[in-house]
Amino acid sequence: MVVGLRLLVDRFLSPIGMIRLVHDDRALRALEFHDRDDRLHRLLRCHYGTYRLEEAKAPGSFRLALEAYFAGDLHAIDDLPVETGGTPFQKEVWRALREIPAGETISYGAQAQRIGKPKAVRAVGLANGSNPVGIVVPCHRVIGANGSLTGYGGGLPRKRWLLAHERRAAEPSLFDALSD
Repeated sequence: MVVGLRLLVDRFLSPIGMIRLVHDDRALRALEFHDRDDRLHRLLRCHYGTYRLEEAKAPGSFRLALEAYFAGDLHAIDDLPVETGGTPFQKEVWRALREIPAGETISYGAQAQRIGKPKAVRAVGLANGSNPVGIVVPCHRVIGANGSLTGYGGGLPRKRWLLAHERRAAEPSLFDALSD
């Protein structure tokens, strides 16, 4: 009998819904909204093959970082450890996502150029769509060339919320501007 990879799952209440944190002893493996279970299991099968999920609290550092991010400290999630399956190309695309500054957006074409593959715009879009660790690996920061919001695994209303949250938190306050 094939047992598969043992992954742990915890729940985290965010301002945009319950999030399932899939992790192991070292890193986040997936982060998905509660109403996207089909997507979560599809991505886990795709990236890991056979797996089993067991309920277990996520490390406190994961939870604290997410709480801080949602409270406005956009850099709190920057150093969260992430380990995923995926192809070398997907991993390259996901690494590049983590380099997009919070509060900013880029197009799929710009992301393809950033990784040195300017003709791979569609492949970049597909890789973004296969990102199992949303928010922490911020695929929500990638938009259409015309500035339109395009697909997001958590749904466009959540993408819109995340971008607005990051813009608000990234803007310097009036007090900061006056103290310069």
